[in-house]
Amino acid sequence: MNNKKGVEHIGAESLEIQLFYVDIFLIRSDNVSYILGIDTGGTYTDGVLLDFEGKVVVTKAKAFTTPHDLTIGIEECIENLGKIDPLQIKLVSLSTTLATNAIVEGRGGKVGLILIGYHPTGKFPVHRISLISGGHDGLGMKKCDLDTEELIKVIHQMKGEVDTLAVSGIFSVSNPEHEILAREIIRREWDVPVICGHELSSSIGHYERTVTACLNAKLLPIISDLLVAVKQVLKRKEIEVPIMVVKGDGSLISEEKALERPIETILSGPAASVVGAMFLTGMETFLTLDMGGTTTDIGIVRNKYWRMHEEGAVVAGWKTHINTAGISTFGIGGDSYIRVPAKGQLHIGPKRVMPLSVISMSYPYLIQELSELHTSKELSSGTDYEGQTHDCWMIVKPPQDFESLSSDEQLIVKGLEDGPHNVQILKQRIGKYISTFALKSLEQARVIGRVSFTPTDVLHALGLLKKWNSAAALEGARILANTYGCSVESFATHCLDSMTQSLSLATLQSIATKQGYSFDITKDENFKFFLEPFFNQAKTTSDIRVPIGLNYPIVAIGAPVKAYLPAVGALLNTQVIIPEHSEVACAIGAAMGKVSEKITALLKPGYKVHAPWGCETFMYSEDACARILTKGQEIVLENAKRAGITNPEITINRDKVTSDTNYGMVFIEEFFEIIASGYRQGERENL
Repeated sequence: MNNKKGVEHIGAESLEIQLFYVDIFLIRSDNVSYILGIDTGGTYTDGVLLDFEGKVVVTKAKAFTTPHDLTIGIEECIENLGKIDPLQIKLVSLSTTLATNAIVEGRGGKVGLILIGYHPTGKFPVHRISLISGGHDGLGMKKCDLDTEELIKVIHQMKGEVDTLAVSGIFSVSNPEHEILAREIIRREWDVPVICGHELSSSIGHYERTVTACLNAKLLPIISDLLVAVKQVLKRKEIEVPIMVVKGDGSLISEEKALERPIETILSGPAASVVGAMFLTGMETFLTLDMGGTTTDIGIVRNKYWRMHEEGAVVAGWKTHINTAGISTFGIGGDSYIRVPAKGQLHIGPKRVMPLSVISMSYPYLIQELSELHTSKELSSGTDYEGQTHDCWMIVKPPQDFESLSSDEQLIVKGLEDGPHNVQILKQRIGKYISTFALKSLEQARVIGRVSFTPTDVLHALGLLKKWNSAAALEGARILANTYGCSVESFATHCLDSMTQSLSLATLQSIATKQGYSFDITKDENFKFFLEPFFNQAKTTSDIRVPIGLNYPIVAIGAPVKAYLPAVGALLNTQVIIPEHSEVACAIGAAMGKVSEKITALLKPGYKVHAPWGCETFMYSEDACARILTKGQEIVLENAKRAGITNPEITINRDKVTSDTNYGMVFIEEFFEIIASGYRQGERENL
């Protein structure tokens, strides 16, 4: 089946979402080889077996992601693919949101930061900071010698306190000499991972380059755990092939490179979804909307090119120098937390919870417990905690040290040992009021997880989805409807309308961001003048009509989109396309990615070359340019060879900056980008 011919238009679609089905096609018996694509997201792990040459998805599957032990979800996903001949698998390619989520949640290793010739002017995501003398100026000239004695002293002070080290020297992009020397000394003194700023970025901006190095060091154990889990599962399945990982720009890097530079995997999952959407539709210009359980990711593709974060991606407030696809992420998903703080008030997201309908499949007694509640109340009047009395809690990962928990935390864990319960039942079981502080600390530690009403439950309550336990969804809807002040059906319909509005606003916000605007449509009160008539176009009493139309279609991917995107497309006056296999588009994008090796260099006045191999000066411009092109291609070709790329394609991008003055045209600088890209050895020949 050719995917490009299998594009389905939403008008012909059923609203039932197959969240957990396995659609297995007939595997040909001839000697064909496949790529196994795996996407490990916050909610689900998706898998596909792809015949690359034939452009065919052979089989696909889903499983829940299991954060406490990634091997469980990964292995279940592969098993759901059906019987696979290990010898037919020639490559495994991964996309993931784990790096992004870890930065957002502040998880990862303990990092020690060594700054060379630079006094910190901001916060860094590290455990400890030390400053030593050294560094260069903007022209790459040495300011003073590197203080090696102080460096050795600092190294020994940090032993036992940190897991990894980041080294960042002032103007190391102009001359990385001191960072390289510091790394050599560290490796002589201590067997510890070392990350240098110049290795990750050639852009000006010492603070952002340092943050990038620190986050990279912090993420080393996160990506290592994922790759270890994948390799364990593949070994049990007797699949012995190379592993590649999707970068934030949609290209692939080797397992070894991902272990060295995990920061490059931020926004890996969303980037893979764009690649998957392009493959599934064959379209060149569209807006891609990827809706999962936790977030909705939106990207814009024009003429097969998608916008990049030119100034570097910003994750959880940390500004980096990592180039990623220009994707906007919003906390709207099938598992978003729905709250009714008071009568007539409704909030959806951005927190993710487990749906009542899903968990009640394993614990049906929750339906009876919910039936005893009439309305839902806020558990705390403070702004630092969001909770409702109908929320249920369950143990997701037993505490490693039970005795280290507070007395309230211990009571909650004991009260949940036999399964999930809401706070009213917990109060009866432990004989006292539930501490919201204890609930919050246990949730943050991932010891317990929250089960509550979500958009997935809304679909069950309205009869639009019948995959899980509809009775539990109806009980949750009844409780919140009583609090909101309307019937169950009206409340569920209002939730569905709110999802339509949220997704439409997210789409408009993404377009505004692409065009360089920094306003927030949802927070700026002035936009109400346009938004109220926009969302109520049939209302004849309004003074104005505000119709909006997109000039390109929406390609919707992800399991829940069939339920929500038709209304979004109608509101935005554009076509919505849901391609076949859209629910596993990220895994398909992972399997479809190309391997790319890149270096950048700058040519400055005076014919100074600032490159990853050092700072050099030439007599003539032609010699300087020739050096960059020759040495640059030599390096990327060698890196491509190590990455297993066969017949790499070389791309050279040059950008010269000049200024028109009274004295004529003045040269400012010239930027060089040299890229070698292609497929890993064996992919083309064997597929």
